[in-house]
Amino acid sequence: MFTGLDRLAGTENLVAKLKSARVGLLAHPASVDRTLTHVSDVLHALAIRPHMIFGPEHGYGGEAQDMIGVGDAKDRHGVPIRSLYGEQFDDLIPKEDDLKKLDFLLVDMQDVGSRYYTFIWTAVLAMRACAKAGVRMIVLDRPNPIGGTQIEGRSLDTAFRSFVGLEPIPIRHALTLGEVCAWRREVEGLPKETLSVLTASDVAPGSLASEWEYPPVFPSPNMPTVDTMLVYPGGCLLEGTNLSDGRGTTRPFEVTGAPFVDGWRLAKGLVETKLPGFTPRALTFRPTFHKHAGKECGGIQIHVTDPKRFRPVATYAALIALAHRQAPDAFRFRTERYEFVDTIPAFDLLTGSAASRTAILANEDPLAIAEELSRTGDEDRAIVASAKSALTTSTILL
Repeated sequence: MFTGLDRLAGTENLVAKLKSARVGLLAHPASVDRTLTHVSDVLHALAIRPHMIFGPEHGYGGEAQDMIGVGDAKDRHGVPIRSLYGEQFDDLIPKEDDLKKLDFLLVDMQDVGSRYYTFIWTAVLAMRACAKAGVRMIVLDRPNPIGGTQIEGRSLDTAFRSFVGLEPIPIRHALTLGEVCAWRREVEGLPKETLSVLTASDVAPGSLASEWEYPPVFPSPNMPTVDTMLVYPGGCLLEGTNLSDGRGTTRPFEVTGAPFVDGWRLAKGLVETKLPGFTPRALTFRPTFHKHAGKECGGIQIHVTDPKRFRPVATYAALIALAHRQAPDAFRFRTERYEFVDTIPAFDLLTGSAASRTAILANEDPLAIAEELSRTGDEDRAIVASAKSALTTSTILL
């Protein structure tokens, strides 16, 4: 498998054009080639000198935890770094004054295949700003590490748009960052020349990152392994509750629980759902930071045993419903501000409607809740198909 970045050096016409242009770069720590060389160093080796760098959530260097504002800085070559993650929604969008200094914006960010993971939306917001400023955006695309064929979880109701779901796509969307941008460019009628995509090559349909023989690099502080990526489309739902999402442990999103949870009972309940592809293992743990820091928690670890059959959205929806049933007086849904929104519960922003939260609070059957949230219909599949089609039929491919 070769990413867009791997292919860049061999795309001689593009390299020649970038050498003589004012280039910006939007990237993060996982923006590396197959030799683990970062995109910034690849560009310097090709005599392409970025005039400005942009960093998404967690920062260009990936140091910041979730929902922590990041300041501007300079890279080791002295290039200004503009943060695209601050204290308010407007901070997510490149400033017009910065874009006026550029001819091209190169975007290279590893996504993890879930609607909540914000890098795809950072890229979409950047593309819209580029279209307005007359800057051409080039995506150095990367495959979806949890597969380009499996989708799960209904598309969001547009009343629940936020930075963890800017537009209606399924929770597990099977798309690449380039495909998401191509879809939005086409739907929004942005000029065709706004977006070009240097696609990845030699990617087997439906293959997972564990099958690529490509060095994995974690794209954000709590996304350390391919296993984390596999569970994340379900595991991120924990952020909308007072259950630990595993931050402060060595297995974020795989480990969950709380001081009020009986892990053995929770594991037994999950086994009884007969959902496929995983084994829940009861444990106790003590997070070093984040929710329940320093407190002993009962809980479980989700061990994925069959990645192709595992349904992360259904699994974690059932898990959360079972935890609520076990301790309804202690369990709660998050009501604090979440990703710049303070009027809608975080769980609703993540699931894309209020239906699942309402059903859990009403003590409806956990498996029924899981199946309802995880289902996809013709409209959801059509959205994914149109995004893949937009990349191949109405986008400038390099």
